Amino acid sequence: MSRLLPRLLAACLALPLTWALGADGVSRNQIVIGQNITLQGGRNDYGVAVQEGIQSYLAAVNSRGGVNGRQIVLKTLDDDNKSSLAEANARQLVQQDKVFILFGAIEGGPSTAVMKAAVDLSVPFFGPMAGSPTLRRPHQPLVFPVRAEHREEFRALLGYGKSLGFKRVAFMRADSETGQQHLANVKLLCTELGMELAADLPFKSDASDAQIDPMVDQLEKGNVQMVFNHGSAGLYEKLIRKARAKGLKASFYAVNSGSAQMVRHLGPLAQGMVFTQVVPSPWERKTAITREYQEEFGKQKPGREFSYGSLEGYVTARALVAALRLAGPEPTRESFLAGLADASLDLNGLRAVYRKDQHIGLSFVDLAIVTREGAFRH
Repeated sequence: MSRLLPRLLAACLALPLTWALGADGVSRNQIVIGQNITLQGGRNDYGVAVQEGIQSYLAAVNSRGGVNGRQIVLKTLDDDNKSSLAEANARQLVQQDKVFILFGAIEGGPSTAVMKAAVDLSVPFFGPMAGSPTLRRPHQPLVFPVRAEHREEFRALLGYGKSLGFKRVAFMRADSETGQQHLANVKLLCTELGMELAADLPFKSDASDAQIDPMVDQLEKGNVQMVFNHGSAGLYEKLIRKARAKGLKASFYAVNSGSAQMVRHLGPLAQGMVFTQVVPSPWERKTAITREYQEEFGKQKPGREFSYGSLEGYVTARALVAALRLAGPEPTRESFLAGLADASLDLNGLRAVYRKDQHIGLSFVDLAIVTREGAFRH
């Protein structure tokens, strides 16, 4: 017994230190971040590109000692582009894997599902790469988007269309609650700009070719001059093909999601399309963040092409690391939230802004037109 007492005393004295170092996801050498993302086993080109951008920045940071001496480790689960699986993944990451925070989902449905789990479990969710209005309105104190929201992309597209003299527009969107919110924003913007929403084109989740023909008829009957979309890039491609086959002259524009993949699939039909982009051109060296990205991405992912997806992933990971630094040398979820309560993150020329009652993130939205060669010119 006399030999056992010193051991018991030592164990008791060690408890506070062990508890402090054992806070969820945080150890002496690591911070474990939980990520749900749409990779679809490597079939989702956009998701894979985003992940490569994230990995390249985190590898660069870890090679320089991490954040306050801790390596940033990603625990990643694939949601297969299913919202129900995204929510289940988020709950597993928090409840079973004991990650520090949630991070880096893509697409509106899965990101909204991760948000639901984050709010239920009172865990911060940083950097959803989706423009859904649900991530910002009503205000979500635990959710910190980095990229601009789709409403600002719609504003940029409609403003460009108006500058060309277009007045009659069509909007293709999901037949869902989020789709209705996007529709409401488009109607408000059309009113502001003196334009008319001549065709609302909702699509069901089980999107099929049978939905396309009536949409083409609507475009024709409505004398639509400009069409743009949110969601289902594959279905939008089919709409463009059928409209062109029927001889419709309307201009087709789109938001950033999957833009490179859409252009590649459409080939010559993509020429002249205008896309919004929420990061600068990844191929040009006009901005400091792009020059930094090209250097680090080329070093970490040799042979891989620059892309919007990998640059968005890189920028979002950069914002994550900046937020982790604000959480202090002994980070907790509480200190993470406190650090972002009134923060302006400098992302090498881009600035993500967070206020106590409004998480704006970045306001950056640019337009890029597709050239005859299938390249993007900003």
